[in-house]
Amino acid sequence: MLKLVRNISLALGGVIGGWVLYSRTQIDHNLPLPKAIDAQRKTYTGRLTSRQISYYADTEPAGVPLVIVHSINAASSAYEMKPIFDHYRGQRPIYALELPGFGFSERSDKVYSWRLYTDSILEFLTDVVGAPADVIALSLGSEFVARAAYEDADLFRSVTMISPSGFTQRENKVASQRASDEGNSNSVYNVLANPLWSQAFYDLLATRVSIKYFLQQSFEGEPDKGLMDYDFLTAHQPGARYAPLYFVSGQLFSPDIQHGIYEKLTTPVLVIYDRDNFVNFDTLPDVVQQYDNWHSERITTTKGLAHFEKLPEVGTALDVFWEKVALE
Repeated sequence: MLKLVRNISLALGGVIGGWVLYSRTQIDHNLPLPKAIDAQRKTYTGRLTSRQISYYADTEPAGVPLVIVHSINAASSAYEMKPIFDHYRGQRPIYALELPGFGFSERSDKVYSWRLYTDSILEFLTDVVGAPADVIALSLGSEFVARAAYEDADLFRSVTMISPSGFTQRENKVASQRASDEGNSNSVYNVLANPLWSQAFYDLLATRVSIKYFLQQSFEGEPDKGLMDYDFLTAHQPGARYAPLYFVSGQLFSPDIQHGIYEKLTTPVLVIYDRDNFVNFDTLPDVVQQYDNWHSERITTTKGLAHFEKLPEVGTALDVFWEKVALE
């Protein structure tokens, strides 16, 4: 029995060692990266964060600015919000922000946190947009946008969250969220970020097979091919692993986001949702019922990326919501 265990351990060690070597010598971590959106791309360096941020913009039309913020995962970028950008460009000023660690934004080996992302959004709205905006955020990006709206409501006309995190009951949370709740995220991060295997571990998340698998969890039908292809490219850039490892370890979630931030917002809020394999919306109905500034629109049948599969319905929900906000 001991011999069997030893042989299995040696075999596993060989497989892991082989993958680490393959990651270091055979995987290209500097693939050519085209723009995520066919629009002017600019950069901005935050005064407080000191991080260079990339964003796409079409500012020729007049009107209330629209700012869109992607989610956080192993291969995030502004491409996740491309359907909304393309839908509203030409109708009003629109900006697609890429958060630090993703897309063309700075991907340096520094600390990534919900504080960094909140400050990045606040500085961007203050220094680049310069007027109260309608802000749309996807998934975990909703937590950062909500915190920014809580800290400086004057920068926002409204907040829309597409399939946001923060409404899942404790027993239904995924591992990274539980690590955040239980205070284990630092320990998990220290294991994942070990220089011996951090790149190899990330490369497992960034294979085409892995990317397709995770995107299939967010699409009712087949995943968008353009998004799959772009995810692979943006995940194979210098420094691409740094921010996602903080995410996987749970360090970017806020354990008390619902009671500590969501329920304290005074800005009008719309939640667009249906089903999501990574988060639930267990407590959302209670929040919408209790707070007059909260609204929700369930767009069936979707799984987290409704704006890819049912853009007309998403656009209608947004337009109706913004009309109400304008009247109020």
